[in-house]
Amino acid sequence: MMQEDGLDNRTWSDALKLYEWLSTFVAVAPRGHDEWWLDAGAVMRLETRDPRGWESIDPFEGEEERLGDPLYPWLETPSTVADVERYRSLVWELPRRAVTPLLVLLGVGIRADLTKTPGWEEHRQERERRAAVILSRFPDSTRFYTNLEWKPDRPDFYRQPSRGWNPFSGYDWDAGLIAVNDDEVAVFWNFQNT
Repeated sequence: MMQEDGLDNRTWSDALKLYEWLSTFVAVAPRGHDEWWLDAGAVMRLETRDPRGWESIDPFEGEEERLGDPLYPWLETPSTVADVERYRSLVWELPRRAVTPLLVLLGVGIRADLTKTPGWEEHRQERERRAAVILSRFPDSTRFYTNLEWKPDRPDFYRQPSRGWNPFSGYDWDAGLIAVNDDEVAVFWNFQNT
């Protein structure tokens, strides 16, 4: 089914190619709770499906680690109201203008200045196009959260190496974005070992 903005399951799947060859988790679920962290936890635990039936990415599906621990790669997930306060302290709200660069960062999966990586200018436009398609799924009322520290006056995920983050996994570095609106909750998360 084609949406008014041109976003459909085909364009969504094409945009998710931004995360090919990386350990990046992508899933969207219906919003079912007033407290959206409970929905985000359900996404992380793979208890939900995309309400539109569109593609998700689970790089750990069928992996040995997941067979031994169904929560893998997450250390834990918010599953009760008591968990919510702790999880709130692990993320910062992000302005919409900073979301496209963060989606691109999650598709490159490095902590350094992206502008200095080989092939940056050559691939930048295509990466940003795909990130913009992903962002177009979420209406203006959507709120965005990340576990990465950023400069609140000018977030720049291309040039500002992330000096701090709150880990959600046992990986050396994990970086994520949670998108929340009245209808959907989405989790985008990259996992890296150095």
